[in-house]
Amino acid sequence: MDTTPDPPAATYSHGHHASVLRSHRWRTAENSAAHLLPHLRPGLRLLDVGSGAGTITADLAALLAPGEVVGLDSAAAAVEATTALAAERGLPNLRAVQGSAYDLAAAGGGFDVVHAHQVLQHLADPVVALRAMAAACGPDGLVAVRDADYAAMTWYPEDAGLSRWLELYRAVARANGGEPVAGRRMAGWARDAGLRTVSASASVWCFATPEDLGWWSTTWAERLTASAFGRQGVELGLTDAGELDRLAAAWRAWGQRDGAWFAVLHGDLLARP
Repeated sequence: MDTTPDPPAATYSHGHHASVLRSHRWRTAENSAAHLLPHLRPGLRLLDVGSGAGTITADLAALLAPGEVVGLDSAAAAVEATTALAAERGLPNLRAVQGSAYDLAAAGGGFDVVHAHQVLQHLADPVVALRAMAAACGPDGLVAVRDADYAAMTWYPEDAGLSRWLELYRAVARANGGEPVAGRRMAGWARDAGLRTVSASASVWCFATPEDLGWWSTTWAERLTASAFGRQGVELGLTDAGELDRLAAAWRAWGQRDGAWFAVLHGDLLARP
């Protein structure tokens, strides 16, 4: 009998408010998994760990058809969203299951590719999760992960409200058991998990047009005052409702400033068991 203790639980800092889901539905394979795309071809089997809203998963399923794609998420709402999106897009090769990033048995095994986007940052033990991803691979399988680095986000013009927002986010994420500065650490985590790095690189989301800036700033303003992130910050004693309102106003005002620009750095990793 396996007596290895389960990794400590971590709380998902974002929650599933409409503002969060709107942000997640913006993600595509092109803007969020570009480091993986050259390694894909029709017929491969892929497991997407932490599939969330399912938009990246569905894009990958379209690229790999008729190869099987499985989206796994711990939240029932995410499984339902991915299942609905598969039906909407006519993707019979895509199915969604509920399960833990530490135990991928619900999805099966022998996958050619095991992928996770912005998952490791929310886990108390990303090394254990990477070992599980490696174990779900078949012979010569590929593990592909991408994660944000909240210490390397940058913007212009400088704004004290946004600086405080970033400080608060990192404090909440760490209090919840995660590691928001994940992007730069993935190669080390993969080494500790016994994986062989194929490629370690970086990529960015950049918001620079008025439309993109308006969307990005409004999303974060809403997340501060209406999502689990803001509520958790209050419950943890890290902020209060008044500050959350001020930070939301700062985001909205900053998003309207001339010449505004925001970049989100990600670490990209490809590795093999």
